[in-house]
Amino acid sequence: MSVKAKVGQPAPDFVLPSTKNVEKLDQPVKLSDYKGKWVVLLFYPLDFTFVCPTELTAFSDRYDEFEGIGAEVIGISTDSVYSHRAWLNLDRDKGGVAGLKYALGSDINKTMAEDYGVLIDGKGIALRGLFVVDPEGILRYSVVHDLNIGRSTEETLRVIQALQTGGLCQAEWRPGQATLKV
Repeated sequence: MSVKAKVGQPAPDFVLPSTKNVEKLDQPVKLSDYKGKWVVLLFYPLDFTFVCPTELTAFSDRYDEFEGIGAEVIGISTDSVYSHRAWLNLDRDKGGVAGLKYALGSDINKTMAEDYGVLIDGKGIALRGLFVVDPEGILRYSVVHDLNIGRSTEETLRVIQALQTGGLCQAEWRPGQATLKV
């Protein structure tokens, strides 16, 4: 596997089939379309699983906060857009993600998962990778979890806000606190 995504370097661009238009499934999602915004790339293993809907709906439930700090969220798995659409049409109380406020991208050829270093060899699915790309397209943050551990919307929002200060943020820094002076 040749990982192309490196913090501090331009994030690998991509063009993926997506659920931007959930009825027609005819609008791809591209990193280049988000120039000028912060982007959260949220890789997850599979639709119709157990931890995944808790994460995706948690990010959706706080989507207005992401928008409020100039950030967009894109969910990505190696499932097809048809699987994504079926999952989006399933109510949350039945394990679905109905009402999701952001697009899901289909990395069915697994190129993006490989570029970002989250593809599980021999399984064809992604680990739980979370990547933050700045408005200029530079990868600024990367965290990868094992399959059974969900990610924190709170920490993701905090990290983006810390990055937006342009300063040095100490451990446990919170929005509104001063940055370190050197």
